[in-house]
This record gives sequence, structure tokens and C-alpha cells, in this order.
Amino acid sequence: MSDAECFDPARFAAIDIGSNTFRLLIAELASPGSPTPWHTICYTHRIIRLGEGLHHTGRLTETAMQRAMQAFSDYAALLARYQVSPDHVSATATAAMRDAENGMAFRNRVAAETGIDIHIIEGETEANMSLAGASAVLMPQIRSDMLLFDIGGGSTEFIRAANGSCRDAISCKLGVVRLVEAHLHSDPPLASDYSTMLAAADAHLVEVERFWGNHRGDIAPPTALVGTAGTVTTLAATELDLCPYDADIINNHSMSRASFETLRDRLLSMNHEQRQAIRTIEEGRGDLIIAGMAIVEAIMNRWHYKEMIVVDAGLLEGAWLEISRSG
Repeated sequence: MSDAECFDPARFAAIDIGSNTFRLLIAELASPGSPTPWHTICYTHRIIRLGEGLHHTGRLTETAMQRAMQAFSDYAALLARYQVSPDHVSATATAAMRDAENGMAFRNRVAAETGIDIHIIEGETEANMSLAGASAVLMPQIRSDMLLFDIGGGSTEFIRAANGSCRDAISCKLGVVRLVEAHLHSDPPLASDYSTMLAAADAHLVEVERFWGNHRGDIAPPTALVGTAGTVTTLAATELDLCPYDADIINNHSMSRASFETLRDRLLSMNHEQRQAIRTIEEGRGDLIIAGMAIVEAIMNRWHYKEMIVVDAGLLEGAWLEISRSG
């Protein structure tokens, strides 16, 4: 039997290699009328913190790379188990590998040891993939005029979109790992720590507004604010006490400003151990959620949003859609 005969031609896979979290989706095209365009065969994710220390050294640490290599080895085994052809795999790396001095060398190491061919994508490509993934599950009235933001460990993308089409997109070096390493010095967080995070986040939002003005001459924020990725989905799951997690319930969930502030105050009053004990906050996110809240609050403050729509789908699903359509 040839290698080609061992693969299932209907299966495609995407790997999102973030600065904090790695995610794997193996799926087939869904039948008409399904809530998503993909039918999930296998999904898994891990908090890796690949970008740990990058803010200080400009390099990926050996410890972080070892954690990542274990994940890639396990992912390669899953791809083989589910008979996914290498030609049907899209592995995309974002801020950590994009910014690290040794990012390309690590990419080559992963390819040599696991066979996973990683594409290190630019911020604009990352933003457009996130938009494609989110738009696939958002209600039409939300995606008609929205500001989509995707918080990562090392960067946050801001996409102004109308009816699923990108008006403009910008990636900022504003991420939860960066903020925690730079500004979270106490446990529970001091008010001064959180205020410093808010100010740091807002400085990046000034950069976003400047980009909007230079790019289109229009700094008006869209009608709907939509958040994707681990920070906002964790906040929504915690607000709803949603355990086990269910992406279908998270998608299109509306979190009011009042609900966000109540949850913010609750989490800021806790120490790391207490936050980590909450069943909707997975291991490794107990400190990062503080930085994530500061980014969300800064966005709501600057552009006067009264609610945030939450969506589970983003870059991973956008990458899957792209590889499935090209295959």
C-alpha cells in the first residue's frame, strides 16, 4: 500500500502556534445546514507559553521550545492516527516565532524532528485568517459592521470588517504574556499593577487609531465589538460557569459592560491560586487572565462599547478553511 493510500482525502488539519496556546483541529467539511462549515474529528489545545521570556531576551528559551516540541510530537502522532495527508495540514505560527531571533531555526527544527511544516505568518495574514474563522459562525447582524480583536500571548490583532470583508487590519505587540511579564508584580494584583496594564494597552490603541486615520482617514469604531481567543472565551465561560466548555454556547454570547466589570472585580480580588481553582480557568491561565482583562477594558474604555460579543472561532478555524478550500 502506498503512503497516499493511507491518507483520508476528506480530512484537513490546522495548527495554530500561538505565543501562549497551541491548538489543533482535524475536521471534514460539514453537511449543509450545520452550525459550522467544519465537522470536527479531533480538537485539542495546550498552553505552552512559547513566548515566555521573549519580551526580555528577543529569543525563544530552550525550556519553552522543549514544551513546544512535546506538543508538536503529539500533534504529529494525531495527524498520523487520523490519516491526514501532509498536504492537507496548515501549521501557522504567530508573534512568538515571528519576533524571535531564533524563530526560523526553531521552525526548521520542528520540520526535521516531526515533519510539521510551519508557516510563520505576518500580522495582516493572521488578522485575515481570524476574521474568516470568526465570520463563519457569527450572526449576520453582528458581522455586518464589527471590530474584531484577537488577543494572543505576544500580539493583538484589530480588524474592522463589514459583512465578513476586511476593511483594514493591524497587529500590535500587545499580548497577555508580554503584559504579565512586564507589569504584574503582585499577588493578588495591586491596583497600580492593573492600572499600568490598562495604560500600556491604551498606548497601543492610540497606535490603532493612528493607523485607521492614516489608512482610511476614518477613526470611527464599528458598531459591534467582537472578541476571540482564550482571554475572551475564558471570561465568557467564567461568567456563565460553563463547564464543560461548549463552543456553540460561547459563539455569539454577549457580555455586557456591567457583567465584565463584576467579573473583573471578582478576579482582581483573588490571588493566583484562587483564580486557578475556578473550574472554567484552565491551568496556566490564572495570571494571564488579568492582562487579558486589562486589554478588554482598555478597548471598551477608548471606544465606549457597552458590550462585547464573544466568538470561539478565529485563526485556527480560518487556517482550516483556507487549507480545506485549497485542497
